[in-house]
Amino acid sequence: MRSSAKEPIFTVPNLLSCLRILMVPVFLTAVWHHKSTAALIIFFAASVSDFLDGLFARVLDQRTRLGRLLDPAGDKLLMIASFIILSYPSLSIPNAIPRWLTFSVIGRDFIILGGSLVLFLTRGQKEFPPCFLGKVSTFGQMGVLGFVLLFNVLRISPSILQWFYYLCLAATLSSAVQYLFIGGRILSRGSLPSDPSQA
Repeated sequence: MRSSAKEPIFTVPNLLSCLRILMVPVFLTAVWHHKSTAALIIFFAASVSDFLDGLFARVLDQRTRLGRLLDPAGDKLLMIASFIILSYPSLSIPNAIPRWLTFSVIGRDFIILGGSLVLFLTRGQKEFPPCFLGKVSTFGQMGVLGFVLLFNVLRISPSILQWFYYLCLAATLSSAVQYLFIGGRILSRGSLPSDPSQA
């Protein structure tokens, strides 16, 4: 593995991750000023950048330690900021994400963050590959955000949106349980399971 001191900083994936981070305040401003269409376009562009930075990292062989920090940081910043601002009925019209779902999403991330810190301090665990339910949860959360923004542009409130909320909640809580189970196995065994998705 290349030394981090020799790793390039201005790679295509890193620039895309930085661009996604910079999109967050622009997205929040659009929602704040009730620019529903602009908010949807910015969110879509940020989501596409998330796909592209991973793709370019593999295709161009530009995986870096900085990129492994910027990519998830950009994702979480966009996700949490979006859930928070879209949970205010005065800003997210006509559909606002239920507060209980927003609290669940943020609470899950705090649980994972706290667990990761404990594992790092007690076991020196630095790598935490995403588990299967974690990926499902992320997909569900991004889906909910996307549909809320889309339906706000269309000015409709379909009943199916409530089911999306419940499915997102189920995936979020299930992934939290799986991560806690994986963390418990690391603490008991002293190492990460060979295949976290099967934990």
